[in-house]
Amino acid sequence: MLKLKFDKNGLIPAIIQDAKTKEILMLAYMNAESFKRTLKTKKTWFYSRSRKKFWMKGEESGNVQKVKKIYVDCDADTILVLVEPKGAACHNGYNSCFYRTEKGKIILKKVFDPKKVYRK
Repeated sequence: MLKLKFDKNGLIPAIIQDAKTKEILMLAYMNAESFKRTLKTKKTWFYSRSRKKFWMKGEESGNVQKVKKIYVDCDADTILVLVEPKGAACHNGYNSCFYRTEKGKIILKKVFDPKKVYRK
């Protein structure tokens, strides 16, 4: 297996893309353990920098991502994960976390109400 280059904090950026539509859904970070969990379970696992803990996409919302294929960039310091999403990727209720333009204009429609999905 190719040796990944994790940063000084032990993290690597993971770009999550819909395998079918090719839409970029989100960017999150993995460490060695969350990458291992992703490979083992075929579901996306990440490491939260703010909460300092592992999390599986969809563990609260049910919007899980089934891993179809993983690619590593030329420097081995970023990964691309092609997924089959079950529901929206963004915790703000949008299909993709990239739902705004650089000027702040919202270009996607909400597909769920986060207040009804996430516990506070």
